[in-house]
Amino acid sequence: MTRYVRSVDLLEADIGNELVALEPAAGNCFGFNEVATVVWRKLAEPTSFDELRDALVADYDVSSEQCSTELKALLDEMKAQGLVEQT
Repeated sequence: MTRYVRSVDLLEADIGNELVALEPAAGNCFGFNEVATVVWRKLAEPTSFDELRDALVADYDVSSEQCSTELKALLDEMKAQGLVEQT
């Protein structure tokens, strides 16, 4: 089963329900909205797409289909930025 996991360690600061993070080695700064923050925190341990989607559907008023589409886009963006990898 494919799992997603963080590929970098970031310095993090909570701003309400959101997160601002800095990758010190490259000097990159990232802003995570509330949902991206939840996903990032869950990715501290290897987690499958289905586990991530199911957790978000349980916590937010969103259909499984919409959540799948938006979660895939988020994970693709995080992979493109070098934040997560698939194992």
